[in-house]
Amino acid sequence: MIFKLVKHLLVIIFLTVFTQIGGVVYLLVIFGLKNFDNKIKLVVFLLMYVIISFVVVPCISPYFGRVRIVNSDYLQPRSFLYTLTNRNYVVPEMNEVLQSVAENYEKSKSGAKLIYLDANFPFFNGFPLLPHLSHNDGKKIDVTLMYKDGKGKLTNRKPSISGYGVYEEPIEKEYNQIDVCKQKGFWQYDFPKYLTFGRINLDLEFANEANKELINLFLKHQKVSKIFIEPHLKSRLKLNNSKIRFHGCQAVRHDDHIHVQLR
Repeated sequence: MIFKLVKHLLVIIFLTVFTQIGGVVYLLVIFGLKNFDNKIKLVVFLLMYVIISFVVVPCISPYFGRVRIVNSDYLQPRSFLYTLTNRNYVVPEMNEVLQSVAENYEKSKSGAKLIYLDANFPFFNGFPLLPHLSHNDGKKIDVTLMYKDGKGKLTNRKPSISGYGVYEEPIEKEYNQIDVCKQKGFWQYDFPKYLTFGRINLDLEFANEANKELINLFLKHQKVSKIFIEPHLKSRLKLNNSKIRFHGCQAVRHDDHIHVQLR
């Protein structure tokens, strides 16, 4: 009996941490179908979770000040997993910024897409979106860096399945903030290297001008208050805007993605 309770508790915690609503759906199924076979419970859970996530939650989230990111030909999640786990919600102002940047970027770089990663959960300010420290108010989002293929052509392909964890390392004479943070004992600083879900497209090369232009498009929006990238990339791309900040050693490194946040 105790083992079963612990098992249910762990599942609830896991689903809540990674999807926000999954734990509640699991509880409804466990108590509502307690006399049914586990296979039936699993099927019902999956159906309920999908219906609630894709039909109910988008209707309720505006009452909490959040909207689901509107995808388009130019604005898309790196993986359907970000949508399935409800990590694709932002305040309406951020959605407007994303639409604007994606549209203008595609006009400048024909065929280029703005690919986003973790944003925020749909409900409650202060509810953590792990492993992030600050994605808890609808005003933050991570977007992928831009790369060139082996022929030097801008591509929408990325070097990892998740979009995280493959770094654009400091080159010779660039300031190495990563080593500084790790030497200070911040062991977690390059932890996302374990969250790639697989490294792919090994021919890709960091696209300097394309990344600079993308960041500048975000900087043009007055509502954008901060952008986090590693200091060596800020220097390499010759970005001097005061909105571009160092995120601190207590966070994780930002040379695998760009963090954007509003006021």
